[in-house]
Amino acid sequence: MNLLRPAISLFILLTLIVGAGYPLLTTGLAQWWFPAQANGSLVMPEGKVRGSALIGQSFTRPDYFQGRPSATADAPYNALASSGSNLAPSNPALDEAITQRVAAWRKANPQANAFVPVELVTASASGLDPHISPAAAAWQIPRVAQARHLPEATLRQLVLENTRRPLLPFIGEPVVNVLALNMELDAVPKP
Repeated sequence: MNLLRPAISLFILLTLIVGAGYPLLTTGLAQWWFPAQANGSLVMPEGKVRGSALIGQSFTRPDYFQGRPSATADAPYNALASSGSNLAPSNPALDEAITQRVAAWRKANPQANAFVPVELVTASASGLDPHISPAAAAWQIPRVAQARHLPEATLRQLVLENTRRPLLPFIGEPVVNVLALNMELDAVPKP
């Protein structure tokens, strides 16, 4: 009994500290120092939630820029089912999926060059990536310009304005957030 009482007391104390105190402290500090990020980096123009800057969305209409394919299970960009496809590069199923995606992109973008950027046909590791490269966005410009009846130069400028570069070049590549780009696209006055 002399050994059991301190063990139970220590168990309860550590449960309170690690199970309640630490999570409350870190949540409180996150809300204080980084409230937007702690609440999911929500994009809220005019107070209405349009999405998150951290999770991709499925844009399928020809008048919008489209992101990477999603590898999530039941629905595209389902954050509760985040996962990669787990198909090895040598897997014939991956080859077939990429071949089908390339054919679909070429069919939807006949005015673009034949080389489809790799990130438009391969999912990211999480299946939720909200970014594409500036080259992948530029590849889609002819389709979007035709669907929106806008000059390609206007769309090139939008892509350039929405390209985010890393702080240091060796840390990463420039990226374009597809949701932010499409929201800017919706703000462009129609001719």
